[in-house]
Amino acid sequence: MQVTGLEVTKILDIVSGVSAAGKDWQKMTFVGTTKEEYNNTYAFEIFGSEKIESFKQYTKVGSVIDVDFNVSCNEWKGKYYTSLSYWKSFKAGGSSESEPTPVEESSDTLPF
Repeated sequence: MQVTGLEVTKILDIVSGVSAAGKDWQKMTFVGTTKEEYNNTYAFEIFGSEKIESFKQYTKVGSVIDVDFNVSCNEWKGKYYTSLSYWKSFKAGGSSESEPTPVEESSDTLPF
């Protein structure tokens, strides 16, 4: 999924720990708002030190970005918890697609 034109309003502290399997983990949450009238506040979780460092390097409070994310829902003791898992982001209005190549119209000869 994607949300566009998100203005980053808060970047929370990094939380870290050790999993039951003994592996270290890190996560960070950031909050942003869009200009939509309703349902315009989002809180995304970023997992992994590489993604966190990349995000912090290029994004500050006040940045306007487009965010690709996954929605996940987990059950624990009969209650359900939904999270927005950050995948990647771009400067707002940016595109991962290449620019179209201009077509030349002045050609008297056939290309074959």
